[in-house]
Amino acid sequence: MTKQLKGIAVSDGIAVAKAYLLVEPDLSFEKASIEDVDHEIARLSDALGHSTHELQAIREKAAKSLGEEEAQVFDAHLMVLADPELVGAIEGNIKDNKVNAESALKDVADMFVGMFEAMVDNPYMQERAADIRDVTKRVMSHLLGIKLPDLSMINEEVVLIAEDLTPSDTAQLDRRYVKAFVTNIGGRTSHSAIMARSLEVPAVVGTQEITEHVNENDMIAVDGTSGEVIVKPTAEQIKAFEAKAKAFDELKAEWDKLKDAKTETADGKHFELAANIGTPKDLEGVISHGGEAVGLYRTEFLYMDSPDFPSEDDQYEAYKAVLEGMSGKPVVVRTMDIGGDKELPYLKFPEEMNPFLGYRAIRICLAEDQMFRTQLRALLRASIYGNLRIMFPMIATLQEFREAKTMLLEEKAKLVAEGVEVKDDIQVGIMIEIPAAAVIADRFAKEVDFFSIGTNDLIQYTMAADRMNERVSYLYQPYNPAILRLVKHVIDSAHAEGKWAGMCGEMAGDQTAVPLLVGLGLDEFSMSATSILRTRSLMKRLDSTKMAELANKAISECDTADEVVALVTEYTK
Repeated sequence: MTKQLKGIAVSDGIAVAKAYLLVEPDLSFEKASIEDVDHEIARLSDALGHSTHELQAIREKAAKSLGEEEAQVFDAHLMVLADPELVGAIEGNIKDNKVNAESALKDVADMFVGMFEAMVDNPYMQERAADIRDVTKRVMSHLLGIKLPDLSMINEEVVLIAEDLTPSDTAQLDRRYVKAFVTNIGGRTSHSAIMARSLEVPAVVGTQEITEHVNENDMIAVDGTSGEVIVKPTAEQIKAFEAKAKAFDELKAEWDKLKDAKTETADGKHFELAANIGTPKDLEGVISHGGEAVGLYRTEFLYMDSPDFPSEDDQYEAYKAVLEGMSGKPVVVRTMDIGGDKELPYLKFPEEMNPFLGYRAIRICLAEDQMFRTQLRALLRASIYGNLRIMFPMIATLQEFREAKTMLLEEKAKLVAEGVEVKDDIQVGIMIEIPAAAVIADRFAKEVDFFSIGTNDLIQYTMAADRMNERVSYLYQPYNPAILRLVKHVIDSAHAEGKWAGMCGEMAGDQTAVPLLVGLGLDEFSMSATSILRTRSLMKRLDSTKMAELANKAISECDTADEVVALVTEYTK
């Protein structure tokens, strides 16, 4: 019987294929008393070793297929496997209670998961619970000799159906065969949604009940643009979806023709479309999708991929490669944004109730100034190879910006004194992601060269709602008039001082937000490289004067995000 469901459309595209149900394996076991403690600890060590090897391979594959940003989640998983507190507790359980490794693993994992999940006021710690659950499941599978589902072995066209997809799951997807996926839970900013957009696989999440209505090999029709999912579609419905898929493919072919086109609105106003990257390897996607700049180079991955602080020379080579690769086009490099959910095994972090609001980013850089100065020297040395722009993250006060810029100028003076060539026209700006900075953007604009609005954090900090928390995900509202007013103030403040304003969060590539941002006068839009051509196509259909009218109405007349969305629809239909 045909069943129609509605979910959250998170990755565009249309697909019709057989269902592949992602079913969790049976990892049950019998608790047993043991005599040979050394043997059980050796079994545990062997399982940990196999799990580490697997995760390293998955991480490597994810970096190649998805990019370094998405792959970094596996660094956290590898850190869990190597955590002496976790491993020591499991070994201690085996020794003290003379139980088999399976039982010891489960007891300790349950204890850690329960402890982290109980921290309801700390979303970061709750996310660590998911990491431990995912990692210890893998270790348990090796102890039991049971193979976890290997999605990389799918060799026919399917629609993947699951409760949710873990990072390990999505890293194994082969988009030649996985034509779409549908999950019970998730939102637009959930991990699986971000992965889907990177892979350019149609996806619908948050259906709540897809797994209850689907059997293996049922035909599934998915519309990743509207969020519509049909289980066991009729022949007529399949025909309609196939027609939509053909039309979408033709549209993508039209977008591809815009690779070398200027980004202009219908009335000839130019905007800059840039891409977010994590490593020099990501440049290939920027160039192939017609990126006009790199609007965000996340340098923290240099630190996360290194067993120790990366040297000045290592950083210099990476920055040089990106600047040369962009052939004179602008490259905005964000200085190290470590902390929050990005930790380093070689840098001691304090125990904090809320790391996202704690010791991170520029706060670490100003305290660990030698580490910061090393990065600044590497950037300055590389500046002669392209159009470098330096951006400081997580700035809350003018004093922080002044301190950071002072260090930059001090290192520049030292290099010049050493006879090292450094560019004189390097723009220095800040990421606007803290509401306090957005509110006094007019003061910052007198001292910075540019702003780049980091909407992912700005929205969640303004709305006091963790964007990864399902219970409050409804509050992650990029179109909320309060957010739009902050964005307008930042842009207007920049323009009043003759500076430019960009955006490097998810909102920059959001097709509902783009008309509003055009109307607000945003200068640079930085997004996932896969979103560039579609956004360029959209902009060519927009009239900037009409969009300015739209933005003004949204801010002055709308009370809710839903009203803003309805207004955008009215203006762009």
